[in-house]
Amino acid sequence: RFRAAAIELFGEIGYEQTTVAAIAARAGLTARTFFRYFADKREVLFNGSERLQQAMVDALCQAPPEASAFDAIAAALTKAGDFFDDKRRPFARLRSSVIAANPDLHERELIKMATLSAALAQALRERRVGEPDASLVAETGIAVFRVAFAQWVCASEQRGYSEIVIESLARLRTLTSR
Repeated sequence: RFRAAAIELFGEIGYEQTTVAAIAARAGLTARTFFRYFADKREVLFNGSERLQQAMVDALCQAPPEASAFDAIAAALTKAGDFFDDKRRPFARLRSSVIAANPDLHERELIKMATLSAALAQALRERRVGEPDASLVAETGIAVFRVAFAQWVCASEQRGYSEIVIESLARLRTLTSR
């Protein structure tokens, strides 16, 4: 309820103008209850990133032992499609626009991406992928993640996130084999 209320208010009056009290009132709950779930209003936009990261790392670790580092990253990226379904797309679109419009949120988004990259690189190192290869493949995966996500949240986009990731990975393979 808090997430829905916050995203509605962010869309209606803007992120900066939205207060925790307004979010709580819209949700029909108290600000005190809000703070049981979120440290601040910013966390409404970033809550769940730990679950996404863990699912992606788990998918990478579960890739067959003979899978290349690139294929293991592909498994992680495809797994993110479980989080980015059509039900979440309206929230994701508005979330993306709120972050794009607020420079203070850019830093938090960059930290989230860096943390995800570091976790994927560590999982690759645990699969005996050496450095700098583990970091290079993880960062490449994050680039694909960001590009695919940006396409997925476009207002005109109808394809699923996983479909976009698979197409992006195929495109990347073609580009790097030239």
